[in-house]
Amino acid sequence: MTSDPVPQKEVSEPPAEEGGRAGIIYWLRDCFLAGIVVTAPIAITVYLTWIVFHFFDYYITPMIPSQYNPNSYLPFFLPGVGLVVGVSFFILVGWFARNFLGRLIVRMSEGFLHRVPIIRVFYKAVKQIFETVMTSQSQAFREVVMLEFPRQGSWALGFVTGAVKGEVQRRTEDDVVNVFLPAALNPTSGFLLFVPRRDLISMSMTVEEAFKMIVSGGIIAPPDRGGSAKTSK
Repeated sequence: MTSDPVPQKEVSEPPAEEGGRAGIIYWLRDCFLAGIVVTAPIAITVYLTWIVFHFFDYYITPMIPSQYNPNSYLPFFLPGVGLVVGVSFFILVGWFARNFLGRLIVRMSEGFLHRVPIIRVFYKAVKQIFETVMTSQSQAFREVVMLEFPRQGSWALGFVTGAVKGEVQRRTEDDVVNVFLPAALNPTSGFLLFVPRRDLISMSMTVEEAFKMIVSGGIIAPPDRGGSAKTSK
């Protein structure tokens, strides 16, 4: 006695219309994402540039006398006048401060500020920071290092801001350096660490590449230029 074969369940295939509709949706999605990738950086750059121009035009352009303001004669508004005037102002102030009379006036002004109890603290701190960062001999934020933080086996990127001096160095047995550890997505905040040089690994990536990696949360990684990792000495 032969048994009848078990009927096989037929697998229903999706209609051709559904497959075509899904392909169109995927195609539209890819085009949409590609459009964002292309336009977003351009739009953000243009927006930030516009903010800078608008800031100078809003605060500096009104200070320009009408007889010297091009916007008083032109039938349309000319953006960037405030920016040009602002840059020219800083150049003139820098040139004047390097002369004998300018240095004398600067010393007299600083002498007055140093006598004001609260303002002198902020002025000294801000001036020292700007002089350290802006000087061409400064080594601040010119070296990218990697160190174990916040625990052993966990690594973080940091920037060497200079050699430790004063009481901090005197009270430590090792030769330590200042390392600024910026926070991801918000590099304006972070941690100041005093780290021994032997615990630092010098990186071949540039400061700009390191900032991109930190700000993007690790999404943008710089290319590996090869070479073995070396401990900073």
